[in-house]
Amino acid sequence: MVVRPASLAMIFLVALSWLSSVTHSAADEPAADATPQSSIRHSFFVAGPDFTGIIGEDGSKEWDSGRGGARDGWVLPTGNVLIAWSDVVKEFTPGKTVVWEYKLDPTNKEIGTVQRLKSGMTLVTELGSNPRLMEIDSDGKIQVEFPLQPETDNAHMQTRMARKLDNGNYLVPHLLAFKVKEYTPEGKVVKEFATDAEDLGGREAKNWPFTAIRLENGNTLICLTNGNKVIEVDAEGNVVWKVSNEDLPGNPIDDACGGQRLPNGNTVITAYHAKKGVKLMEVTPEKELVWTYEGPNRVHHFQILTTNGLPLIGDPLK
Repeated sequence: MVVRPASLAMIFLVALSWLSSVTHSAADEPAADATPQSSIRHSFFVAGPDFTGIIGEDGSKEWDSGRGGARDGWVLPTGNVLIAWSDVVKEFTPGKTVVWEYKLDPTNKEIGTVQRLKSGMTLVTELGSNPRLMEIDSDGKIQVEFPLQPETDNAHMQTRMARKLDNGNYLVPHLLAFKVKEYTPEGKVVKEFATDAEDLGGREAKNWPFTAIRLENGNTLICLTNGNKVIEVDAEGNVVWKVSNEDLPGNPIDDACGGQRLPNGNTVITAYHAKKGVKLMEVTPEKELVWTYEGPNRVHHFQILTTNGLPLIGDPLK
């Protein structure tokens, strides 16, 4: 089922009002979830098991979708919010009007991820007996579709954060295959990045790739969920940067599902399994922990929106 977008003018007016509230910062008082030595404050979107919405720089809930358990999501340039749950994808205005919707095909079991593309199409992956990647237009018609190759029948573990690349291909993590695969629009695999190398601990380390991000330098950032580490690999798959609990005080990485590379070069990482303590952390290239979120909301995936009152510039690398 698809609902057509409302008028752009109306969305824009609502978005302006909402963005004004989201980008306000608690400039005169430090955020409770920042590390003591840090003056960094972030607002961010959360796709989490208990809460899916926007957390302000002061740690308060700025916007609530009304439903937890989300897999993936984005705050769009219009101010609308695009969210994927296991059974449905919805695009909301800031006022919570649903303006676009896609429901899981009954032949499959789960929706894995979502991404709004520059073309206006929406990328969606489905998991199950027919694992597939699709591009869907505003009328709900599938314009691109090809089968994925997850190397397992375990639907829940077939794939997660698929993303379209600037070259027109798609980057897709396959957890139990221990591989990130790059597909063409015809579904041909043209590149693979393995995550079960012995120097990463082999398969026993459970380095299941969950999020894969193609960086501007051509490298690929990969979050390894149960492996509790994040790696950056070059075009040949060689590890050129890695951060794990061996590098950070207090072992804060606890199920590194989601990740985002910020414009300043720092990397934000989830601790999805954590029910107390650190849920999100920001790490410098030198592996210094400079910001944490320790609020009550668990984080499956996320999008950093502002830093100290200023919106992030450019397309979010998440």
